[in-house]
Amino acid sequence: MTDVTTAPALADLTTLKVGGPAAQYVTTTTEADLIDAVRTADDEGRPLLVVGGGSNLLVADAGFDGVVVRDLRTGIDVPDHSACAGVTYQVPAGTPWDEVVDEATSHRLYGIEALSGIPGSTGATPVQNVGAYGQDVAQTIATVRVWDRSRGKVRTLPYVDLQFGYRTSLLKRSMRASADDERAPWHPTPRYVVLDVTFQLRQGTLSAAITYPELARTLGVEVGERAPLLEVRAAVLALRAGKGMVLDPADPDTTSAGSFFTNPILTPDEAATLPADAPRFPAADGAVKTSAGWLIEHAGFARGYGAPGPAAVSSKHTLALTNRGGATAADLVALAREVRDGVRTVFGITLEAEPVLVGVSL
Repeated sequence: MTDVTTAPALADLTTLKVGGPAAQYVTTTTEADLIDAVRTADDEGRPLLVVGGGSNLLVADAGFDGVVVRDLRTGIDVPDHSACAGVTYQVPAGTPWDEVVDEATSHRLYGIEALSGIPGSTGATPVQNVGAYGQDVAQTIATVRVWDRSRGKVRTLPYVDLQFGYRTSLLKRSMRASADDERAPWHPTPRYVVLDVTFQLRQGTLSAAITYPELARTLGVEVGERAPLLEVRAAVLALRAGKGMVLDPADPDTTSAGSFFTNPILTPDEAATLPADAPRFPAADGAVKTSAGWLIEHAGFARGYGAPGPAAVSSKHTLALTNRGGATAADLVALAREVRDGVRTVFGITLEAEPVLVGVSL
């Protein structure tokens, strides 16, 4: 079923609570209707924005002069429920992600337990290769079914074709700016619209190996050891809540898009210019990852920076930029630019925004 309704403000559909209205708002409850809504917008030459949980969007105050489509399909299909070694979950894109994690851990399936509490929809997870506490979804994704807007057909993309990397994928790289000038306001134009995601999960009462030191300390285990599955989920939820990373209407620190900047990936020579106490982690191909939160804090932007203004750095975590109440998209963009430019001045590193920017640019 497709429902075309009066367009709400995008602020009502996003966790940052900013953004003006859409020209048209469509909700869909079947795959056929989702594809039809996307195809109709394309045939009419109208800009398209597909919204899930809205947890990774920063939308301009002017809104979106196009069609906003929201996929309301939910559920989990288990085609091989009786498998001995592992279980397949096929999940419609609109399903809230933490419902999937809760279902899996409740049924003694591991591989995504460290991703507990992450807001947003399942369809968004492969786009960003969502990750936390030493896990990312690429570790369990088998395939992603998509509507390929360029070819006008449904395709199944296997893991090998998804080109996962740190907070990126083929799906994300398919987005292109709507303006030739990269500095101009733009909207994301993805080639692929995610229809559903298939995960391969393992059975067991213990988690996957704990690779994140903070989580290992919280659980009282050594890095590389496993821990009881439900205890890992509970520990991750508690850690995230302590950083304002679990949605809570009573906590203004959670009115955010989560981590606003990705952790920089540096060459060895670039990493060598960092202060001796700066965090360094091995990355792919000999690169070095450092902590964006550490850079932000040591560039002079402490927790709570910007308060009592309407846009401020979270009082719990320097990576989150928050709407303290009444902030506009322009307020958040100004704060993001200040933080990015401050880090670049002190360390010579340009932070990259993690949320999808719609109608605004840094």
